[in-house]
Amino acid sequence: MDSVSVKLSLEYLKKYGQILHHNIDKGLLAAGEAENRFGGGIIKKPMKLVFGDRATWSIDGDTIPVDEIAISAAKEWFKNNMRFIDPDTHVVYQVEIRPGSQALRDIFARGGKYLEANDTSAAVGYAPMSRVERIVYEVERFLNSSEFKKRHPETGEDVKVMGLRYGDKLDLTVSMAFVDRFIDSEYTYFKRKEEVLEELIELLSSKGYFDEFEVKLNTLDRMGRGIEGLYLTVLGTSADSADSGQVGRGNRVNGVIPLNRPISSEAAAGKNPVSHIGKIYNVLTHKIASRIYTSINGLQEVYVWLLSQIGEPINEPKIAAVQLILEDGVDLKEIEDDVKNCVAEELDNIDKFCMELAEGRYPIA
Repeated sequence: MDSVSVKLSLEYLKKYGQILHHNIDKGLLAAGEAENRFGGGIIKKPMKLVFGDRATWSIDGDTIPVDEIAISAAKEWFKNNMRFIDPDTHVVYQVEIRPGSQALRDIFARGGKYLEANDTSAAVGYAPMSRVERIVYEVERFLNSSEFKKRHPETGEDVKVMGLRYGDKLDLTVSMAFVDRFIDSEYTYFKRKEEVLEELIELLSSKGYFDEFEVKLNTLDRMGRGIEGLYLTVLGTSADSADSGQVGRGNRVNGVIPLNRPISSEAAAGKNPVSHIGKIYNVLTHKIASRIYTSINGLQEVYVWLLSQIGEPINEPKIAAVQLILEDGVDLKEIEDDVKNCVAEELDNIDKFCMELAEGRYPIA
């Protein structure tokens, strides 16, 4: 959905010199139906991708092909991210994008360097990631890297990683779809699974975040139950027959789901990048927190909170608050001005940041 927003934004800029009203953040991927088989199963019913919410379809009688742009962006995303999905045959598309309300469209008509917020909402970002958050993030990226997929083409892109810390011990549970065309037997499946586990153990050892750790992969598997006891898919994702997906139910904008951190309830992916603070503030708070943490000495943790008020300029939040956990011996008064300057500079340059969002420079992962 965020790829659709990027494509729409670029098209609006190309044709009209400005990004127009849109929010493509109500997407739904309905699972299909598949039959797994050793050596390669079949797709019996394709997945369905439903595009929801609002966009600007026309200006002064000039029509923008929103539906075509949305479908094209989705197909391109599938091609770039899912090796075994043919976007023309494995997915059907349903465009339910409608024109936006007059009040929200008028925000864009008013223009100005900083648009007005189209919602009253709050966001929070933090830095740095904890050890558990970093390893969860890095394990998923490792398993979905092109290098890993070349070594293990039998592994799919549908990957989930859960990290649990007991003091200084890490417990990692990984779920990863295997692709049945590469698996000719139950024996082969467990052999390939053991090879993946060995690489994961080597990765965790090399990172050095935890001296003691345990990692498990596809814990629902049961040896001796044949194909029914294995996590096999036809296309490398459980969406081919088991699980549907919806915007906002997955990772936060920093690539993890940090259950022990304050997080925003907003689904950022697909929201427009110039007036919808559900996207802008979600990403910006993490950016500001990271800047404060990396540029100012003496900080253990940084939390940044931004609250908008609908109708007010996006560079003027109702409140911008920073919460700091200081290292021993650090005096807040000595760094307070530097922290305030970081926040002020980021808000002053929020127009440039919004354009970077529009270009997809900050992946909504």
